[in-house]
Formats: sequence, structure tokens, C-alpha cells
Amino acid sequence: DKFGFSGIWSLDDFDTVYRSRELLPVFSHRLMRRSRPNYPDWIRWQNLSQTEDNPIVLLSRSGGKKVTDNYEVFPYLERDENGFYHLYFFVQGLRDMALENSDRIKNFEVGESLYLMQDSQNDFNFTALMLRTKDFYLLGFCPRYLDVFPLLQNNSNLVEVKVERVNLPPAPLSMRVLCHLIVQDDSYQPFSSPMYEPLAAPVLG
Repeated sequence: DKFGFSGIWSLDDFDTVYRSRELLPVFSHRLMRRSRPNYPDWIRWQNLSQTEDNPIVLLSRSGGKKVTDNYEVFPYLERDENGFYHLYFFVQGLRDMALENSDRIKNFEVGESLYLMQDSQNDFNFTALMLRTKDFYLLGFCPRYLDVFPLLQNNSNLVEVKVERVNLPPAPLSMRVLCHLIVQDDSYQPFSSPMYEPLAAPVLG
């Protein structure tokens, strides 16, 4: 074990480099099968086209979450041509919010601004970030991997969150609201804090 993490089943040797021509089962099992009748809906809920169903793209957009474990897949952020960082994520914790918040979601408009709030008394994560609307409806939480908390403390105007897409039922709650995070800070280095350091030494070549 390293820092309480025993590794992923069948990939538990921290000193071994694993290579495969195909997506390993630990990742492929987190994607919906193309043979499923609602596969086109699943693609659309992520605001992707049928030509964008690359497994890596789908994992990074959907998060690849399963009820059988706590793993989540997310992309490494890179600057666009204007120097901005972009991340798409689904609002989490909607099932724990008040019913009137669900009604507010039905009236969302694409591009509508959402606002970040620190939930400093959260029992599980004192840097947890909640999302609210301009008219003060609490929606749910950002993913825990989102590392913009220091930016918000220094200059909250450098971080924007917009509604990218709303998926009404039969879409699951976990895919109800897709958000678009935009970071406008030249000094921002995503996922650079100690919690994102690799457990194994990097392999060159």
C-alpha cells in the first residue's frame, strides 16, 4: 500500500509499467456499451456528437464513475489558444438538494452563470465547492478533484462556471447538469498540489 491506496485490481504493482493496445477493463467497464439502445442518448447527455465517441474523451467527460468503487476519471487541463483552461463536469449531489432546486434546473439556459461557494463546514472536505444560481438556489457540488480553491481565494473573477447542458429525465441525476469551467489565469498550474503527485516514480522513454 502507498498512502492507504493498495492499487487497482490487476494493476497493483507500483513499479510496473502496464501497456495495452486496447483500453484496459478497469476503464472500458466504465463506458456504456455501444450496443445499448440508449447509447446515443448517453453521448448526447455529455454534449458530444456521435463522431466524438472516443473512449478517452468519453471517460474524461462522463467521469467513468461506478457504484462499485470510488474511482473517477478526469482530464489533465491544457491551455487553449487564448490561454484559458476549460473543464466540463456534471454537478454532483443533486439527490441531496431541496426539491425546489430541481424545479429551478428545468428553467436553466445554456450559458447561464453559476457561482462557486466554499462549504467550509463540510464533514468530509472543508474545501468542498458548492454551486448556486444568481437567484441563490443551491444546486450541488463540484467534483472533489477540482483544484481552483486557491484561485478563488486570490481572485474569484478568474474562474467562471457556465451551464453547458441540461438533461431532463430519463437522464439520470448524475448527468442532469453539465457545467463548463473556465479559468483565466496565466499563473494557474492545474493539478500541481501535493495531493496530485504520482505514487510511483515516473518512467522515461
